[in-house]
Amino acid sequence: MKNLNIKKWIEELMASDPPRAKSLAMTIFGDAIGPHGGAIWLSNLIDLLSPFGVSDRLVRTSVFRLAEEGWLAATREGRRSLYALTAPGLRRVDRVYRRIYAPLSTHWDGRWTLIFSTAGMLDAMQRGALRKELLWEGFSMIAPGVFGHPSSRPDILEDVLDRVGATGKVFVCAASELDQVSSRPLRTLVDEGWELDSVIAGYRHFIEQFSTLSNALTQKQEIEPELSFVIRTLLIHAFRRVQLHDPQLPLELLPANWPGTAAYALCQHIYRHTYKAAEQHLLSVFEAEGDTVRSAAPDFYERFGGLS
Repeated sequence: MKNLNIKKWIEELMASDPPRAKSLAMTIFGDAIGPHGGAIWLSNLIDLLSPFGVSDRLVRTSVFRLAEEGWLAATREGRRSLYALTAPGLRRVDRVYRRIYAPLSTHWDGRWTLIFSTAGMLDAMQRGALRKELLWEGFSMIAPGVFGHPSSRPDILEDVLDRVGATGKVFVCAASELDQVSSRPLRTLVDEGWELDSVIAGYRHFIEQFSTLSNALTQKQEIEPELSFVIRTLLIHAFRRVQLHDPQLPLELLPANWPGTAAYALCQHIYRHTYKAAEQHLLSVFEAEGDTVRSAAPDFYERFGGLS
């Protein structure tokens, strides 16, 4: 079989689904910069984004907006600017990327986590912020002021409530069926609470986009470091976008032949084949400033069940 033209494949992928500069910068911070301390000089970030066709101006605009939104903090040293993930930004990035790199393994114990937001306890801004954050974390609005998810994630909930100023202002409990009462099974709430068709379509599109590349890597096709970094970044960028819409339901409540499982395996395969060369490129860009480069954190090598 003829080798895949990697550069052409990248060009076609970016032409068919061009990534936004700010979102792409956030992907690089989460996937690549985070494990190396979470900070990077602006000039280095410009170099990392250059192969994606992102101009200097767009990089500067993107990091400025990310700083305004609380994701990044800027520090000046002479004529250089250092951008680092803020503590809240690092926590959120860690949560998102932990979902990306970990296999789907949550099992259902028959209980739901319910959140009740009663009238008068939250102002309009807090209610809107709470709703946005809970939906982003995969909760469904079961009824006005009532949100639910068939799993228990108290650490995430505590962080969400603290971030929107709702700590101590909502009711949080676990609910299960009463065997003595005739009622609809709680599992049917999944059909009414989540529109999974768009998530399924997203996973199938991801599989269609990256299957050809995966086949090329199986043939031991060599890819240079810079292209490996571009592939790894585009891979996680695309997978992250689908993951953000996946409510992360327990295995027992997912539809049959859930494509998220195949999409994860595909992402795992490509990441394992590109991460080493991608790290070489990343470190060479870091070292261009002559500064000491922090080694990747140990948990970096635990991604996707272990990076050999």
